[in-house]
Amino acid sequence: MAAKIKKGDKVVVLSGRDKGRSGEVIEVRPREERALVRGVNMVKRHQRQTAQQEGGIISKEAPIHLSNLAYADPKDGKPTRVGFKFIGEGEARRRVRVAKRSGVEIDG
Repeated sequence: MAAKIKKGDKVVVLSGRDKGRSGEVIEVRPREERALVRGVNMVKRHQRQTAQQEGGIISKEAPIHLSNLAYADPKDGKPTRVGFKFIGEGEARRRVRVAKRSGVEIDG
């Protein structure tokens, strides 16, 4: 399955506690169909003190299901679907992601 959302993409949360918020994708977990988004879906975790890390209650991002995320359109920042388009011919032919809302190439 082709990745519609990748690490480094700017995404908008479509549902849940953080609906409407946006952020950058830190990590994608394809097997779990989830992603970590910077500053979104924050949870508090109790951390035991180690030699390298201080103990206490820390806040960190929890994974969000990919169905609850949409790519942020490069033109206006609103949620958009992602499609694919082939550019070039023969050996130089490559596939690029395209924002369905505006038609702008995402990675090209």
